[in-house]
Amino acid sequence: MQDHGAPAGYQRKILAAGNEGPFVMKFYGFYPSSAAYRCRIALNLKGLAPHFVAIHLRKGEQLLPAYLELNPQGLLPALETDGHVLTQSLAIIEWLDETHPQAPLLPPDPFDRAHVRALAYAIACDIHPLQNLRVLRHLKATFGQEREGLDAWCRRWIEPGLAALEVTLGKSGTAGDFCFGDTPTLADLCLVPQMYSARRFGAETSGLKVINHIIASCDAHPAFVAAHPDRQPDAEP
Repeated sequence: MQDHGAPAGYQRKILAAGNEGPFVMKFYGFYPSSAAYRCRIALNLKGLAPHFVAIHLRKGEQLLPAYLELNPQGLLPALETDGHVLTQSLAIIEWLDETHPQAPLLPPDPFDRAHVRALAYAIACDIHPLQNLRVLRHLKATFGQEREGLDAWCRRWIEPGLAALEVTLGKSGTAGDFCFGDTPTLADLCLVPQMYSARRFGAETSGLKVINHIIASCDAHPAFVAAHPDRQPDAEP
């Protein structure tokens, strides 16, 4: 494999992973990535520990040819297993749930599944994309926004998005210690990383009583604790 100007260690990580055989599960992520965070929680809940390959988003490693061969979108995360490369966090999580049914992440009833998916999509599709790194970089490069303006942009979408989710959870009558009942579901896997981002951007969340109760439950769960960005091997000070 050619160097392609990759940072030191990057090519070696991919080559080392590739030498372990085609049936080794490999997870490509970056410690503060919300999408990768979701998948880490799911992997922990399923009792899976794939080989981890760090892709540093801020250094642009996701745009290097070696990674683009795996995921032409140049986005994280990616999961390589059994000769397949899976992309998009929610697709990866649902694949994990279908192939490793222990600790199911969706309830059995079709209406309940639709409800849990709607909660997850409200976060992953409506709130999160607007605070994505490539969006923030565009705002800075094109409109000259600095840290204060970028944080304000993120809060503009995070706060009303979470406020609407709080109302939805309260009206559903099905929220318990977690978004649906008293066991983690796909919705919790999306909520926890979003609340982590909300704190990073200084969003006001103290009035979200239902959500904060759920977050407290998640913060006490070993699978969520182990998935926290600060506990990852590529975490930075």
